[in-house]
Amino acid sequence: MLIPSLAKKIIKEVRRLIDEDIIIVDVYGTILASTNHSRVGNFHEGALLASKERKNMIITKDMESTLQGVKAGINLPILFKQKVVGVIGITGNPEKVEAYGELLKKMTELLIQESYFAEQMELESRTLETFVFDWLQDKDQTDEFMKRAEHLHINLHLKRQVAIGSVKSDTGAPLREISNRLQQSSLLHENEIYVRWGNERFLLLFENRSKEDIQKVLQKLKLELDRTFSIQVSFGIGSEDYSIRKSFDEAERALQVAKRTDSIQFDDELKLEMLIHETSNKVQNEYVKRTIATLIIEDFTLVDTLLEFIKQNQSLKETAKSLHIHVNTLSYRLNKIEEYTGLHPKNFTDLVTLYLGILFLDKSTKNN
Repeated sequence: MLIPSLAKKIIKEVRRLIDEDIIIVDVYGTILASTNHSRVGNFHEGALLASKERKNMIITKDMESTLQGVKAGINLPILFKQKVVGVIGITGNPEKVEAYGELLKKMTELLIQESYFAEQMELESRTLETFVFDWLQDKDQTDEFMKRAEHLHINLHLKRQVAIGSVKSDTGAPLREISNRLQQSSLLHENEIYVRWGNERFLLLFENRSKEDIQKVLQKLKLELDRTFSIQVSFGIGSEDYSIRKSFDEAERALQVAKRTDSIQFDDELKLEMLIHETSNKVQNEYVKRTIATLIIEDFTLVDTLLEFIKQNQSLKETAKSLHIHVNTLSYRLNKIEEYTGLHPKNFTDLVTLYLGILFLDKSTKNN
């Protein structure tokens, strides 16, 4: 229960309140952590007595010569679930340190309790993640699987709609904090599920929600995570189905599109993008070579210009404004695209051909 890493954390937190030397000792009298690092690993007879007798042990100056490894101060047994799990010792004048000894003891017990519940929550999260992983395999549901679902209070007979969130952060994805935030909020209904999915993703399994409601929930979550953790989140959402595997595959397909603009994308809104997942890597690579490969080699700025031109619905004025360039400069770039590819963005058919090249480029680059 009381391990060295937790003992060090307790020392760090308690040290903020007092300047005296502090030790955390296990029930066998071994010092696990101390503000005086040279004492770590030493035996402390006073703490052992406090642990065995379940009472505070005041150490006087005279006792330093009769008890092994002790210094004047006070040792207080730490309780968790009515059991002694360790001892906190404070070095100093017993009359002085005894005054706040009980306060530090209570603080230590709260830190241990907090650590225990965090471990339990982590264990429950891992158990749920493993179950959802098996659920997504879409295999026959055995009696053992049904019992696991019952233990986790999951109704397998409901239609589910999978949303995959992908976190983009320079400091790493705080998925544990996201988990805590979701569990404390009212965003999810009773039968809905949240699980972490790798290092930068998480799954939400919605139940019986309208598209508008899901959009509203994810917008709110997206805004909250941006404000709280300064991270951007993209969401891909599959359709509602009894097979969460089908909904998951759709959500993953939608997520690839959403990640380009850090947006929320429903799979049922995809059109051209669906072709990406139904076309072989070999064909995708060849398509890229025949369309936009020259742009990548010669001037990648032209790819960005093309994307913005598509985003602005082929408006020369709005595209130039967005790119902070003159309309004449934009026209020059569009002509250069035609020069390199033989396809002109102002021609509708050519534009669609170029856009598909960009879509295939994203996928083929990842595959390679």
